[in-house]
Amino acid sequence: MLHDPASRTPDLKVILIATGLILTLAMGVRHGFGFWLQPISQAQGWTRETFSLAIALQNLMWGVFGPFAGMAADRYGTMRVVLLGALLYAAGLVWMALVSEPTLFVLGAGVLVGGGLACTGFGAVSGIIARIAPAEKRSWAFGISGAASSFGQFMLMPIEQRMISIAGWQNAFYLVAALLLLIMLPMALRLREPRHAAVDEHQQSITDAIREAFAYRPFLLLVAGYFVCGFQVVFIGMHLPAYLKDKGILDPNVAVIALALIGLFNIFGSFVAGHLGGRVPKRYLLSGIYASRALIISLFLLAPLSQWSVYVFASAMGFLWLSTVPLTNGVIAGIFGVRYLSMLSGFVFFSHQIGSFLGVWLGGYLFTLQGNYNTVWMITIGLGVFAALVNLPINEQAIARSRAALA
Repeated sequence: MLHDPASRTPDLKVILIATGLILTLAMGVRHGFGFWLQPISQAQGWTRETFSLAIALQNLMWGVFGPFAGMAADRYGTMRVVLLGALLYAAGLVWMALVSEPTLFVLGAGVLVGGGLACTGFGAVSGIIARIAPAEKRSWAFGISGAASSFGQFMLMPIEQRMISIAGWQNAFYLVAALLLLIMLPMALRLREPRHAAVDEHQQSITDAIREAFAYRPFLLLVAGYFVCGFQVVFIGMHLPAYLKDKGILDPNVAVIALALIGLFNIFGSFVAGHLGGRVPKRYLLSGIYASRALIISLFLLAPLSQWSVYVFASAMGFLWLSTVPLTNGVIAGIFGVRYLSMLSGFVFFSHQIGSFLGVWLGGYLFTLQGNYNTVWMITIGLGVFAALVNLPINEQAIARSRAALA
């Protein structure tokens, strides 16, 4: 039953269910794009570079559009932004199925799907979650939304692979696009907010909010750390199957199971991070996550490689995969309030997506140059140590304002 937007505050459970389903689809479909790489490349007669460039541009445009999607969600409501995002996302999938010219494929897949992800991803929905959830439950609520996106990765990846196998890669795009519209559109309608929830007493302008954030050192440190997160997870997500094949693990099911395990364990990792974020300083948790990633990657590279070492690595990395999301959004809300949370989360996420772009592209470039992934793995470890250090001095206290209280 829909709440009257003019008089009632939406129920937190309704918001979490609706945003959870939206994130499940948005992130689940996106994580499965690697399954289309080979069949599309073979059918179109392209090198793998074309599809990789499309996904890299998609990650970059997701980040570019993120702040604007956040601004729109904060100002006009999350519902409108998610509705637009669902339409863009579905249009992008249909475009990928129909277009056979490489440049048009890269542009369409990058811009349309990237825009759709910006309007249906974490940044776009974080504001409504923060505005509806009580302050003491915000970190927990962010953890629930992060777990939902992880469930999407775990659930949808084998479904997408099966669709491609049974229906063909083009029909699989059509089916996924229809599924997105069928679920996202009605869930978006559940995200109506009363005017008093969308606009609080804090009268700071958008320009002032941006200027304040980028002049505040803890925000810049958070931005730097999130760059590392993007680099690590997208490099591993896109290049792990090829790395395993290069190292002699030829069974493709090992990579599929590994990526599914990442999604499965990320459900628990995101929930635990959100739960702990309400009890332990978030900067310590973030620092611990990045340091643990560096350690786990190092052990994976040093240990003898087998399918079981891959599964252990995937499970451990999965627990840390998106556990940064509820903590990062929680820090932003704690410092700046919730009035412009979607927008500020979008700026931080832009840094994440620059890292994602470089992780995908640099992995392919250095492999072409050197014939292996050794250098990129070393960069990934070094960045983890860097992120662990820059998150430690972040001040999580609400920023002092002379003329208005925080939301």
